Amino acid sequence: MTTTIILNSLLPPPPQTHSPSGLTRYTTSFPLRYSTTISCNVQTTKAFAVPRRNAVALILSSYFFSGVGLHDAAFAQPSIGLREYIDTFDGYSFRYPQNWIPVRGAGADIFFRDPYVLDENISVELSSPSSSRYKSVEDLGPPQEAGEKVLKQYLTEFMSTRLGVKRESNILSTSSRVADDGRIYYQVEVNIKSYASNNELAVMPQDRVVSLEWDRRYLSVLGVENNRLYELRLQTPENVFLEEENDLRQVMDSFRVNKVVG
Repeated sequence: MTTTIILNSLLPPPPQTHSPSGLTRYTTSFPLRYSTTISCNVQTTKAFAVPRRNAVALILSSYFFSGVGLHDAAFAQPSIGLREYIDTFDGYSFRYPQNWIPVRGAGADIFFRDPYVLDENISVELSSPSSSRYKSVEDLGPPQEAGEKVLKQYLTEFMSTRLGVKRESNILSTSSRVADDGRIYYQVEVNIKSYASNNELAVMPQDRVVSLEWDRRYLSVLGVENNRLYELRLQTPENVFLEEENDLRQVMDSFRVNKVVG
């Protein structure tokens, strides 16, 4: 089942509770068979601090309205941080940049997207509970074999009927780790480049010039619980990945699968 969150800034703020860890937790209960908890971590990270397209505007506004000099404002960028998403019905949780927005109808169990970089998003895919009987992520084979399956799935999803389209792909890394919950998780990173002709209907081959249309990094985290395979997917342009790598890896490391009770 897909959990959908609608953020409405006109609603009054929900009750707050403060935990010993210093986190402020906001809990919203939905009139369904489950509830979704979103906690806002006041400990922030720098790469999601300022959307790239708004960085200059934020610096200038700090300069004009706070009375500090431009030199000082450049080193006083506000931070956005990560927010925790918990699905207690399907049994998983992860953190995501709190300025990313939910998208309905994306086909995944949950989907968030960067409102400024539209090619950057995060989603979770689940295997069918009626047709899968996974006991461990190792049922997929070793990490390299699992990586080949992940890449094959991506390429299948990106198949195109357009003329002159070519895809180049490779597996960048595969690994296995034991998280603090004692479960084994696989991590897979792949790169896919898409090339397309600028004149796919041209008769002469020399008139069909092929150029790069996008270059993306795909990061997957695989885990098994409740006899189901869970996959956290991160998509980001390669040039964005270079500047946000540390924070994207924090998102990957935060993914957990949980036992569903009842």
